[in-house]
Amino acid sequence: MRTGEVKRTTKETDIDISLCLDGSGKNEIDTGIGFFDHMLTALCVHAGFDMKVRVKGDLYVDGHHTVEDTGIALGQAFRQAIGDMKGINRYGSFYIPMDEALGFCSLDISNRPYLVYDCTYTNQSTGQFDNFLTEEFMRAFAFNAGITLHLKCMYGANDHHKIEALFKALAHSLKEAVKQNGGEVLSTKGVL
Repeated sequence: MRTGEVKRTTKETDIDISLCLDGSGKNEIDTGIGFFDHMLTALCVHAGFDMKVRVKGDLYVDGHHTVEDTGIALGQAFRQAIGDMKGINRYGSFYIPMDEALGFCSLDISNRPYLVYDCTYTNQSTGQFDNFLTEEFMRAFAFNAGITLHLKCMYGANDHHKIEALFKALAHSLKEAVKQNGGEVLSTKGVL
């Protein structure tokens, strides 16, 4: 089983995450931000990862530290779980329609972290979640997981649908990229 576990405590957040890439979508998630919990649940279910996430953050300030630090810790747990990156597909791409919105993700588990993010919002927040924090989460996750990550909302009107389409597109792209193929590291260099 490919697993990762991270405990991360700062003056702003206290985070405990466990992740299993070879799961079935079981999850226990509590970040203190309802919409963010909903997105992380969607990520687990659609990727088929088992995940426990417990976060206590300084939400009296705002959600920024909670969301970004969760991305950092989840990225570190993912990096642990993926190990030496031998015998995985490495690449994944997926489109997700969510009513009027269409989200796209393409990624490479490359050990070369990068983020390209293209999504605009109509409103500042969805529930208690500031919409711009979606990009902050994705950046923190990608850079700590060692993933080249491209996300684009092709179009849409409802911010909830746009963000959810991106999280689900990420989930399905990760599901494809971590599939085991029995080979060596998928690189002409022989290492990532």
